[in-house]
Amino acid sequence: MKYQRGVYAVEFAIVGSIFLLLLFSIIEVSRLMYTYNVLHEASRRAARIAVVCQIGDTDIKTMGLFNGENLIPNLTTENLNISYLDESANVATGIDIVLVRADIVNYQHHFLVPGLSRVINSPTFSTYLPRESLGVYHVNEEDLNSGFIDCN
Repeated sequence: MKYQRGVYAVEFAIVGSIFLLLLFSIIEVSRLMYTYNVLHEASRRAARIAVVCQIGDTDIKTMGLFNGENLIPNLTTENLNISYLDESANVATGIDIVLVRADIVNYQHHFLVPGLSRVINSPTFSTYLPRESLGVYHVNEEDLNSGFIDCN
């Protein structure tokens, strides 16, 4: 019996470390799923804004990424690509535009579990939407003066 002093502390240290590693891993996988959900929503939002705003509008990317709110770290306008496509999914301009594609690319998620820290490259998140107005409206002067028609 005298040789077993401290055995409970050693057992607790082993079981406790395994339990905490498992707990932190579950939390990190949940954070990864949240990040992927935000990236998917950002691509959907950017595509939706791009189909109703003018092609040269510089605020499309900022608005698509939640108006600059940092829902997840390291997501910038550099990660968002907007493409205007024809029927064959080739880049198009003017009246040939049929689809708008928004891609979230090159996003890196930092997996933060003690001892298992890694950088995970996310897949590309793409959203295709059919062309709508592209920021060109046929409006009467009353709507124009009221400020009702505005892409921002």
